[in-house]
Amino acid sequence: MEELKIEANAKTPEVHCRPDGTITLKGKSIPEHSVEFYKPVYDWLDAYAAAPAVKTTLEMEMEYFNTSSSKCLLDIFRKLEPLQASGKSEVTVKWRYEEADEDMMEAGEDYQTIVKLGFELQQV
Repeated sequence: MEELKIEANAKTPEVHCRPDGTITLKGKSIPEHSVEFYKPVYDWLDAYAAAPAVKTTLEMEMEYFNTSSSKCLLDIFRKLEPLQASGKSEVTVKWRYEEADEDMMEAGEDYQTIVKLGFELQQV
């Protein structure tokens, strides 16, 4: 399994998916075509699910994301739920947000109530 690395730009986040189970999304997500941007991440997660690490950590440090990106992020969480439910991997989402950013804190809280994954809300 190879790692997936996508460099950040003004409209898309940095993405780094590692076979050791560490997945990082960091920055802004306002691409014109969110599903196209996140497709390599979905494909990587599908391949990873065949032989996941014992622990999977999704590190989220988003500054801002638009509505279509929010759906894509939910899809990423949904791809991780079966790993947690099956016991193949212990999945933790580390949702990091800046102290004054109530919107990002609330977004993390919302996702926490929607998906069945271990969430850690971390103020940075």
